[in-house]
Amino acid sequence: MVRQFAACLLLAALSARAPATPSPAVSNEPLVSIAVHPDLRHPGATFEGWGTALAWFAVVTGGYPDATRDRLADLFYGPGGLGFTIARYNIGGGNAPATPPYLRLGAAVPGFWRQPPGSTGRDWWRPDDEAMWDWSADAGQRWWLDAVRSRVKSPIFEAFSNSPPWFMTVSGRVSGAEKGTDDNLRPGGEALFAAYLARVVDELQRRHRISFRTLSPVNEPNTDYWFAANTQEGAHWEPKRQAAMIDAAAAALRARGLATAISAPDETSSNLFLADWAGYPAATRARIGQLNVHSYGTLHQTGVRDVARAHGIRLWMSENDTPADKAPEDFADMRSALAFAEHVVGDLKRLEPAAWIFWQAVENVSARNGAAGSNWGLVKMDLTAPPAGPHTIAITAKYWAMANFSRFIRPGMRLVPVDDDDTVGALGDEGREVVLVHVNGGLSPRRILIGLPGRWSGEVVATDAHHQAESVAQVAAGAPLAITALPRAITTIRLRRQ
Repeated sequence: MVRQFAACLLLAALSARAPATPSPAVSNEPLVSIAVHPDLRHPGATFEGWGTALAWFAVVTGGYPDATRDRLADLFYGPGGLGFTIARYNIGGGNAPATPPYLRLGAAVPGFWRQPPGSTGRDWWRPDDEAMWDWSADAGQRWWLDAVRSRVKSPIFEAFSNSPPWFMTVSGRVSGAEKGTDDNLRPGGEALFAAYLARVVDELQRRHRISFRTLSPVNEPNTDYWFAANTQEGAHWEPKRQAAMIDAAAAALRARGLATAISAPDETSSNLFLADWAGYPAATRARIGQLNVHSYGTLHQTGVRDVARAHGIRLWMSENDTPADKAPEDFADMRSALAFAEHVVGDLKRLEPAAWIFWQAVENVSARNGAAGSNWGLVKMDLTAPPAGPHTIAITAKYWAMANFSRFIRPGMRLVPVDDDDTVGALGDEGREVVLVHVNGGLSPRRILIGLPGRWSGEVVATDAHHQAESVAQVAAGAPLAITALPRAITTIRLRRQ
């Protein structure tokens, strides 16, 4: 009954339309023809799917009433939603109880440690003392583990850490060292921190009946912005200490008999990823089962692709969100939807990742008190509202742009090269299905001439100012194989061989 009620709520959500942002005057723009040739002879590695990090929105929304949080989970992981199959769980570090709150909304992810009464300093914690663990912590984010497991047939879970607990840090804060270029884990603290991470992975797997395939022990490690005055958890790690932490985490997982592999380095950009990788000894590299990179910086993305190919390691694009620069908050804003979609296309073409993971799918409404706000997130909510509600869920144009990718490029398909900068392609069903996603950010409609051998038919799905991942045309078998891509739109072309 609960699932049926949630499904009804989801259908209502998907049918609700936000007021459309007026589209540019394009009716007088001439048609442009573009030839697109998917290379079906050279498919890439198997694509595993799409997903989101659960921090920070899950910390907040996991405590909402069932109707609200079930509706959110259905929008991302349920039938008729985005079809996500991957979730990244953030293992919180946690500040000292006496530290005045200063982290941004949702970012104070609780740690699973418990400080004994009367203990002082930073050397009191013992991982083998059950009294020093608190498994009731982080109930909101943990609710999402159960929600994903109940909705996805074969979910992929990854655990990741932004910072060690406060008592393992130099600064005493989980937001970083005093200077952003200084490492914040106390010297020699790798084994203790690794023991913390491995025990959390082990315990949550048992309690929530899930399997963490990977653990990422560091996050955006070689950047200069993790300093104590920051408002979210983070820690700097120079490459040698990254390697030491990877080694310690791998050893801690093995010591507990866990099959969880190490993923690294979860760097913010491809050029920093390459700097990290260059600093790892061969033994550390051999302990990494998955390469993670974020795409906030896209310089040298093909270099990261080559590292994965050369070493035979699976590669994920493990975090990104791309709103249009300086665009004010607007739930129907196609500028941000187009910017986001172009970024996804670029990531898939240059990195050729096995998965593409959104940062956090729900963001706080940000246009307040005269501030313009921003278009981060796929769904917008007032996360400052009381947990009991009421809660309004605003589905943005970026959500529908995401749908043009995630509903149609599915786990098990293989990315294929396409000779057009604005088009990404995937091959499925043993070569009988082709999906193309094309982003037209211009003002002219485009006639897409598709070069494929044989006879194909299918449909065209579009997101623009007037369509929300909707079928807009059918593709009849025959030659030439051509469709019209609307201007200022994301267009998905689904084809089946006849």
